[in-house]
Formats: sequence, C-alpha cells, structure tokens
Amino acid sequence: MHVSTKAIVLSKLKYRDSDLIVRCYTEALGVVSFLLRGVLNTRKGSTKTAYFQLLSQLDLVILYKEKRTLHTIKEVKANYVYATMHTNVYKSAIAMFIAELLTKALREEEENNLMYSYLETTLQWLDSNTNYANFHLLFLLKLTKYLGFYPDDDHLNFEYFDLQEGKFVAKADREHIVSGQNIDLLKQLLGTTFDAINLIKINTKQRQSFLNLMLRYYEFHLGNFKPPKSMQIFNQVFS
Repeated sequence: MHVSTKAIVLSKLKYRDSDLIVRCYTEALGVVSFLLRGVLNTRKGSTKTAYFQLLSQLDLVILYKEKRTLHTIKEVKANYVYATMHTNVYKSAIAMFIAELLTKALREEEENNLMYSYLETTLQWLDSNTNYANFHLLFLLKLTKYLGFYPDDDHLNFEYFDLQEGKFVAKADREHIVSGQNIDLLKQLLGTTFDAINLIKINTKQRQSFLNLMLRYYEFHLGNFKPPKSMQIFNQVFS
C-alpha cells in the first residue's frame, strides 16, 4: 500500500556498491527502513541522497508491504529545511549523538503522533536557537516521557533518586540509588523548558556527569540499550 507520511532520518548505511539503507522514524508507521537502489552511482541519485542527512525532516510517499523489512520510497521532499543543524559543528555533533541514540531507543513499528511531534518540534528548536549547550540533557530527559519511563516527580524534596524505579526516595537503602549534584540538576531540569534552559548554569564536567547518569537511566529501562558510540566525539567537541 502507498502511505504518505512525515519522517525523520535516524541512520543510513551503504549497501553493496551503489545502494543505501535508510532508517527513519515516521509519523504514520513508527520506525521504518528503506532500500534506495543505485543512488550512490548516478548524479541523479546523489541529489536524492542529499535529503537523507541525519535528523532531516521529510515528506515521504512510501510503498509499504507489511511483511518486508525494507520498503520503497516513491516520492521524497523536505518538510523542514535546517538552517544551522548541518553547518554548525557543535549542532552537527549533537545531531550525530541524538540520531544514534534514537536509533538505539526507538524500536516500535507503530504510530505515535505525540512522540513524532516532540522530535519534530525540539529539533526545529535546536536548529533555530543559539543557547543550546544543554539541549541534549533536557532532550533526553523529556524523551523518557514518550518512551514510558519519565521520572516520578511526586517527592522532589527527597535527596535520593532510584534509577531502577524512576522515582525520588528518602533513603539509599538499595542498589542503583544516586544522590548529589546530578540529582539537584535533575530536579531543576524537570521543572524547566527548552526556552528557559539557558538559565540553568552547568559547566562541562557537570554536563558530562549528568549525561552519563541519563544514559545509565536509559540502560535500566530499555532492553539491550547501549550508550551511543558517538558519545566520545560528542564529548571532545564540547570539552
């Protein structure tokens, strides 16, 4: 069947000599992979591959066959053209990191309009704003809401956080309980928005420490989740 949908590019991989496999998160179908035949050996094909940069936002017409793992794109055009995402070295590093994380975290093959809307709007925010050094921290935290393990904020007065249970607790009486500066920052981020994130002052060391905490939290709640390999490059760019 033919399906028209918006899509966000998560990854691309060369296949054979001239083909490309592209993985996207689509508004209508969730995660879908596509085989682009012959696009790496023709001038026309190279124009087409330009659409599939990491996190590009597209309008697609898909030939979708339920039992197949690789589907066909019949039509493609840009839905939103980034102004800075792929030209600013810092934003490009964020895009690489987020795309890899989403590839690992998004496994569902079903419609989730709220998830898609969140990704679409936050990535456009990143593209258009200049105060984005802490963007990825709030992005990861708020993404947990759509993945189903957003921290329970009923007891923000408690000084400990249980990574496994996803809630604040009064005592460190079991494994996987954390406290300290990271938990103070978690409480601040739970109460803020992307537009106000620059009001929270975080240095490089704190930023990396909290990112490590968030990735541990993801590992507890997503089966087989591993931290993105691009994290090393990401930390070098922001060190």
